[in-house]
Amino acid sequence: MTSFDTSPHLNVWRTLLALAVVFVMLATTGWTALRHGPESTALQASLSDWEHGRVHGHRLPDPAAGPARLTRFFTSLTAQERASLARRYPLAVGNMNGAPAQLRYHANRVALAQAASTERERMHDTRLSRAGQQAAGKRMHRYESMLRDGRQILAFDPDGSGRAAEVFGDLDKAERISVIVPGVDTDLSTFQRTYRRYSAPVGMAGSLYAAERAASPSTRTAVIAWADYTAPAGLGIDSATAMRAQDGAVRLNALVRALPGRSPVSLFCHSYGSVVCGVAAHTLPGRVSDIAVAGSPGMRVTKAAQLGTSARVWAMRDATDWIQDVPYLEFGGLGHGADPVSSAFGARVLSARDADGHAGYFEPGTDSLRNFADIGVGAYDSVSCGDDDGACRVGLSGASMAGRA
Repeated sequence: MTSFDTSPHLNVWRTLLALAVVFVMLATTGWTALRHGPESTALQASLSDWEHGRVHGHRLPDPAAGPARLTRFFTSLTAQERASLARRYPLAVGNMNGAPAQLRYHANRVALAQAASTERERMHDTRLSRAGQQAAGKRMHRYESMLRDGRQILAFDPDGSGRAAEVFGDLDKAERISVIVPGVDTDLSTFQRTYRRYSAPVGMAGSLYAAERAASPSTRTAVIAWADYTAPAGLGIDSATAMRAQDGAVRLNALVRALPGRSPVSLFCHSYGSVVCGVAAHTLPGRVSDIAVAGSPGMRVTKAAQLGTSARVWAMRDATDWIQDVPYLEFGGLGHGADPVSSAFGARVLSARDADGHAGYFEPGTDSLRNFADIGVGAYDSVSCGDDDGACRVGLSGASMAGRA
């Protein structure tokens, strides 16, 4: 494993390399990603309709209100009234932190069916190019796939490249909750894959859920494939800065604070997703017991202690992961800070044996997946460390399987 080298010559070289990469990206792509302004979306339209709606003659609550306020509102309604709101404002309810999970699943089924119908019509719209019709067909098939029986879609936004979140297990009854935060090039088109399925959020979450059940059959778990932020597209300016991570951190914090119950929550952050988790760390509630990063380009800090969280911080990197070659620094807002697997960073370093590169951490049969599962169920004494002296388990012998409430 590469140790953290603090020699001045290496740091200068890394800085120059980072600047060279940035100048190349600026010359070829410009600052286009930073110039995009807000656009009207279907979700915004649904939220606007909600703000003008009424129930029992009273205005509906502010959709941006805290989750506790919204939870009380939905609890005060009958099942029929809740279902009516989901039908009238499917995108608003389906993405509303504080709405009951089952109601969000129902609302998102309505929204997905509507979106699929729209794309089906666009497939035959002669005003579109052949490529446009084919793109509509791909979106329609993705929406229909998400509508299959048994799928629990916690968030869905069809606009732009799209956002989504899906739950595996019973979120309301879970004793432990895991959230997967993915990295670059994550959107509705890559939310799930057939080829290399475990490199996509749905495959990651399904694999982790199965591994957690195998690790502790008696522990009720739920895993969320969380692709509900706008991730950077490719290795450009967005991925070299924290701009997307800052927005993602706000959304991640809102998700965690709206989760039902008091069960401990573990975050599993892959690649740029670890930047999101690093930025969010100091705002997250105390029920977040663990933050585990894999293939991380950095967490926007020099040391784990600077994250401002009481959660245990874990890190792993496969020996063949190309991410180890990025400059681990932050200079003028570019780059993401120190290497999380370095000894100086201070994370608990885990084994990632057999992970097979940057996209293989959730592959069944790998140390990385087994370690994630053990963390997810609170079996900290069972994790395998990235070294031979078991340093990642130091101080955990008294940790409870139930974690921290």
